[in-house]
Amino acid sequence: MYFVFDIETIPDIPFLRMILEEAPDDDEALLELASETLGQGKARFLPPMYHQMVSWVGLWITDTGEPRQKVSWAGPNEREGLVQLIETLRTYKDFGVIHHNGKGFDLPLITYRAMRHGLQLPARLSNHDIRYRYSRHNLDLMDEFSNFGASSFPKLKHIGALLGIPVKVTGEGDQVMEMFEKGDFEQIERYCHEDVMATYLIWLHLQFTNGSMMLREFDDLRTRAMAKLREIQEKADE
Repeated sequence: MYFVFDIETIPDIPFLRMILEEAPDDDEALLELASETLGQGKARFLPPMYHQMVSWVGLWITDTGEPRQKVSWAGPNEREGLVQLIETLRTYKDFGVIHHNGKGFDLPLITYRAMRHGLQLPARLSNHDIRYRYSRHNLDLMDEFSNFGASSFPKLKHIGALLGIPVKVTGEGDQVMEMFEKGDFEQIERYCHEDVMATYLIWLHLQFTNGSMMLREFDDLRTRAMAKLREIQEKADE
């Protein structure tokens, strides 16, 4: 079994205010200071330690790519969401994970936030099958398409455009904070679910291209997944 997943986050403002010297009272000014002080890359994006989880969505699939169960959570109580995620990951003793930049962000974030809340993660996440960078049980699309950094790291949205898969229709990552402040957790979860389905679809294409999946199976799974993706996106427009 594989767990295709994505996590949505917002900056952990109380934590940032705790660690930044002369932190301003205004949240917007605080985030600007945090970006300048702690951010990485051209966008000055905060590393996973400085985020809190507000939603996660996972799709259990078989080794052959057949979808089995969608599971999810969204809300203001991060500890509650982590407990539900941990319980979900204990559904199977042995499983793999599929994601986009999960090695660089989502998986470290889960570890940081579990430590913050005093929670114990499933042993599987510390297993060599998952921790080993080149493991076939921990498939990061960024690694797969960049050949582990030998080439450039692609954006999920751009891979989707290349393959005719509409991605980020329900919103962009920088809008999650606004959704959170409005209490629109249903929309956050929908946005997260869209990314999971896009990740799954791109993985299907990669499996077929690499010769790991026959055309008939690929066409069937892709058609069903595209229909589900459109359903998610149409609900966001209602």
